[in-house]
Amino acid sequence: MKNLKLYSEVTLHLGLQSEEEAILFSAIDIERDRLFFASSGNRIYTAHLSSFQNDEAWTSTSLPAEVDVIDLEPGDCINSFDYLMEKEALILGTLNGLIILHSVDASTTDVVGRVDGGVSCISPSPDGDLLGIVTGFGQLLVMTHDWDLLHETSLEDSPEGVDVTVLICSSKSKIAPVEHTISSGQMLESSISWRGDGKYFATLSESCNSPSRPSSHKRLKVWERDSGSAHAASDMKAFIGNVMDWMPSGAKIAAVYDRKKDNECPLLVLFERNGLERSSFSIDDRMDATVLMLKWNCNSDLLVTIVRSENYDSVRIWYCSNNHWYLKQEIRYPSQEGLKFMWHPTKPLQLICWTLSGRSTTYNFCWNTAVTENSTAFVVDGSRIHVTPLCISLLPPPMYLFGIKFPSAVRDVAVHFKSSRNLLAVGLSNGCLCILELPQIDAWEELEGKEYSAEACLSETLFGSLLHLIWLDSHTLLGVSHYGVSHGKCHGQNGLSGYHLEEIELACSEDHVPSLMTCSGWHAKIIHGIPLQRPVISIASDPAKQTSAVIQFDGGNMFKYTSKTCVQGGAMKRCDFNFLSSCLWMSLVPIGGCSSESLLFGLDDMGRLQVSGKILCNNCSSFSFYSNRGDQVITHLIFATKQDLLFIVDTSDVLHGDVESKYDNFLRAGNKRRDEENRKYINIWDRGAKIIGVLHGDEAAVLLQTTRGNLECIYPRKLVLASIVNALAEQRFRDALYMVRRHRIDFNVIIDHCGWQTFVQYAPEFVKQVNNLNHLTEFICAIKKENVTERLYKNYIALPYTNETKNEGARELKGFDPDNKVFSVFLAMRTAIQGKLPESPARELCILTTLARSDPPALEEALERVKVILRQFFEAALGLYDLNLAAMVALNSQKDPKEFLPFLQELQRMPAVLMQYTIDLKLKRYENALKHIASAGDAHYIDFMNLIKKNPQLFPLGLQLTTDPNKRNQVLEAWGDHLNDLKCFEHAATTYLCCSNLEKALKAYRSSGSWSGVLAVAGLLKLGKDETVQLAHELCEELQAIGKPGEAAKIALEYCADVKSGVGLLITAREWEDALRISFLHRREDLISEIRNASLECGGSLISEYEEGLEKVGKYLTRYLAVRQRRLLLAAKLQSDERSMADLDDDTASEASSNFSGMSAYTRGTRTGSTASIVSSTAGSKARESRRQRNRGKIRPGSPGEEMALVEHLKGMSLTNGAMRELRSLLICLVMLGEQEIARKLQRTGENFQLSQIAAVKLAEGTMSTDVMDEREQTLERYFHKARVELQDSEALSWRCKVFVSP
Repeated sequence: MKNLKLYSEVTLHLGLQSEEEAILFSAIDIERDRLFFASSGNRIYTAHLSSFQNDEAWTSTSLPAEVDVIDLEPGDCINSFDYLMEKEALILGTLNGLIILHSVDASTTDVVGRVDGGVSCISPSPDGDLLGIVTGFGQLLVMTHDWDLLHETSLEDSPEGVDVTVLICSSKSKIAPVEHTISSGQMLESSISWRGDGKYFATLSESCNSPSRPSSHKRLKVWERDSGSAHAASDMKAFIGNVMDWMPSGAKIAAVYDRKKDNECPLLVLFERNGLERSSFSIDDRMDATVLMLKWNCNSDLLVTIVRSENYDSVRIWYCSNNHWYLKQEIRYPSQEGLKFMWHPTKPLQLICWTLSGRSTTYNFCWNTAVTENSTAFVVDGSRIHVTPLCISLLPPPMYLFGIKFPSAVRDVAVHFKSSRNLLAVGLSNGCLCILELPQIDAWEELEGKEYSAEACLSETLFGSLLHLIWLDSHTLLGVSHYGVSHGKCHGQNGLSGYHLEEIELACSEDHVPSLMTCSGWHAKIIHGIPLQRPVISIASDPAKQTSAVIQFDGGNMFKYTSKTCVQGGAMKRCDFNFLSSCLWMSLVPIGGCSSESLLFGLDDMGRLQVSGKILCNNCSSFSFYSNRGDQVITHLIFATKQDLLFIVDTSDVLHGDVESKYDNFLRAGNKRRDEENRKYINIWDRGAKIIGVLHGDEAAVLLQTTRGNLECIYPRKLVLASIVNALAEQRFRDALYMVRRHRIDFNVIIDHCGWQTFVQYAPEFVKQVNNLNHLTEFICAIKKENVTERLYKNYIALPYTNETKNEGARELKGFDPDNKVFSVFLAMRTAIQGKLPESPARELCILTTLARSDPPALEEALERVKVILRQFFEAALGLYDLNLAAMVALNSQKDPKEFLPFLQELQRMPAVLMQYTIDLKLKRYENALKHIASAGDAHYIDFMNLIKKNPQLFPLGLQLTTDPNKRNQVLEAWGDHLNDLKCFEHAATTYLCCSNLEKALKAYRSSGSWSGVLAVAGLLKLGKDETVQLAHELCEELQAIGKPGEAAKIALEYCADVKSGVGLLITAREWEDALRISFLHRREDLISEIRNASLECGGSLISEYEEGLEKVGKYLTRYLAVRQRRLLLAAKLQSDERSMADLDDDTASEASSNFSGMSAYTRGTRTGSTASIVSSTAGSKARESRRQRNRGKIRPGSPGEEMALVEHLKGMSLTNGAMRELRSLLICLVMLGEQEIARKLQRTGENFQLSQIAAVKLAEGTMSTDVMDEREQTLERYFHKARVELQDSEALSWRCKVFVSP
């Protein structure tokens, strides 16, 4: 799970002597760091590789080179080219067959031999002892470096009737020709590739034409170096050209099949030494694509191909892991440039590409882990990214959870998993930029097996070749862009050239759905750019400071960049420190402790791990960071050394401690015994395994990837213990216990990490969180006297307490032995279990375990609990109604026979039903007892009724068990008496009606105040007319007494036929419309006149009341605004004087006028104390209590709660639903009586009051949410008009008559 990152590319142009000239071949002198080019003009150009590495390379465009001319015969040209390290000269083969040795240093050219048919290929062996030559006639020659011919072999058998003439020239002084004749034949193209040890070499050549074989088919042959004989050969296949290379390690030979006849793209095939196919993979391109060249790097882990597509040539770098071939990088060139490349012979990650026109580019790569900070892997495979959240599942590569497909191959990836947003930025080989927003990781399981297609960002300007992409924040990217180089896309339209540090602003036109992926609609805009004069090695964002990053230039020079969006941003500032060398791997991480700044870590290619310019370790191979905190502050540095040792270092040690001495300079200890006792590292069992990431938090895991590609997940004890201690510090006891059980850590860590005295205090919370008796019992059984943090885990846990603090904690405990850990912990656990968990056999077993394992064992208390348990067993046996079983249990529990035998004998003498009834009563199982006594017959009916009366919850069951009507009535009557005693009169009356006890039902209804029920039961009793009228008069008086004149009026009208009294009662109840209707019904003018007078009087009083209320609303609102404004001014003054509000007496909060006339909600009491002595007495207490009750709900001026009390009082002044209903009835009555003016005045006054009250409440609530007071905006008049408009047709004003509404 790693990606190949391009961290540097330098392009220089070789100045050719003529426009028609083209570069054909290249070679490298590794000893003197020189690069040679052979051109079509028979010229040799010599350049130094150091030209690509100096600082001027980024600003220069030309490649300095020396030129040598090779004099050849007219029509002859260089056909093959290489460098002989032993001769310190170039070896050249020409079209006419000359073998030339050219010394660049001496500027001499010697012809060392000649072969007829021309030289097709020259290839020195890896050790330099031999030279392989293929002639144009298909002859294979193997020569020594002294030009002695060892072997001469034909690559393919010649067909019958064809003669071959070969002239072999050996010794540069004498030419000894050996002549053969050949009738005709063009130059045969072939290639030679040596195995890394030089013992074998392979050739790939065309077959001689045969009627049975197509001319395009070729054969791969493996030859032995010593004998020159063919060792193995493949079948005749449709190979593409002479594209073939033997892996330096010798495991495989790579070649390419042409599959155009099958309408498929080319297939890369890997052969073994025996000529058999081992594996293959498709280049995943168009059918007409072809492979022009391939080559292994010196480490044999990367295979580079040049693939020619329709519009461009591309350099593709392949990597194999777990038998899957990944396309890790793609670099595009226009097809007309004629691209070729070579690997650096000793630097496995440096690629040199050159074109026919002489443009040379060095690409420097490095391996980066594909696992991000949040343990998610984004593995690049060509135009796809394989996404695997390792925190959800450890899927081994090449498996993955879901994939993302892009328009072209991926070159660079940047992720942003912060601020609840998951963003992915991808730079592509075609120069485009893609942005995706992923859903939250919790929803990723729904994405399993899917593949999403991403679209390129829209941009007004074109990007250059993007490198070092990082996120500054969720809307901004930072990266290095290279302009002026065309890799399959036209650049330079911005008028820029060279390298620029660019800040890119991003925006999305589509709304993001949290559970879905946003793959399109992104827009990118370059908002800032800085030209660069030196190579950038890496860029890291600063997690502690948003929108800033640290930039490392070549040589380890550090600069800090702040985003253009910040104040004085968009510029680079030199950091206070530099790395000692260029660090290809760099991380800026937040560190806890005394420093709030981030800490910068870097690792260079020599294995030096540096921290802010200081060397931490000299032999590091990979590193990562771990955090067990929720805020993602890094707590541990994890790194592996080249000796396959894994170290885990606390960040506090990095900040403060002497890390080298504490960790033995990160080397394996020499003393084996000391190594076992104090070992601070973990042996990595698989050699060469690298750290690719970690699982943070409670997982506490380190992820390793072996050289084979397998994933390994280990749980270092130091990280596990750190996560356990962190969980305990956060009081997550359940999680801590789970980790202890999962990783087989001693349970005593939970008790000892802060001292058992602290654990005793948290024992109830511990039991409550765990809530699993099996786990608690396992924990209790593991408790022991010793402190495991001082012995077993002393190298892993730093104790958070000292002996002094431990002793102080012990003195504070009451009821615990300060010198006995086991006794105190068991006592605390036992108390917590009894208080937090329900009773059960498992709980009793757990408690008995604490008693038995206590120090000393509490055997007496344990036996007491056993005794209680035995009594429970005896009662359980009785509950089965098995007297023999009960006797056996009693005997085996060592009970005295005198205690149980007489009772069992008495039960045995009873009938079965009565025995069961008696047992149920003893065990308080009353429902079973009632069932059994009901089945005992009528003789025990009294016991049946007594049991029901003593246990009223049995009435429903008793009613169900009784079938006799008379007995059912008795049960119902008893139930009614019980409900009547509980003062549930209406339920009692209903129950009495069920048993036809009408007299009791009448009394119950009368007690409940239900006059309709009383008169209905009176009808059932068939009372006489006079008795009914008398009863109605009594009810009418009772209802008037309890304040229900409306209901009394109904009785007077319907049962007493007293119209005058009924209308009077309706007037008292303010039911004006009904009173007027009854008067008109009976044509009583006197009553109508009485209603007129009463309604006019009521209207006048309401008008006065509303006018007074309107005045009060204004006063209360004015008082509120004044208090509010003074508090705001006072708060501002205190803030400026840096004073505390607690130093201010409440009385100073309000110094306004004490005139509260007309504001009845205010109390007249004051807060000033009396100078008289206070005498405690019952009378005084009662007086104070009565004053308290009287002033409850009053507002005390100057009190802290005055503002809220004023607002609540304003809200309480609103019109109730009953008041609005009475008001509307009165308005209609006045209109019917012709008093329209009074009605109009009443409606206007009521409406003004209601709107003023609503406006005042809204104004007060509006000012509470702001600290700014605006006297012009915050006025009652302004809010009154606003409320009038808003509430015009609302339910609140539905009581009004439309005819009286003012315009």
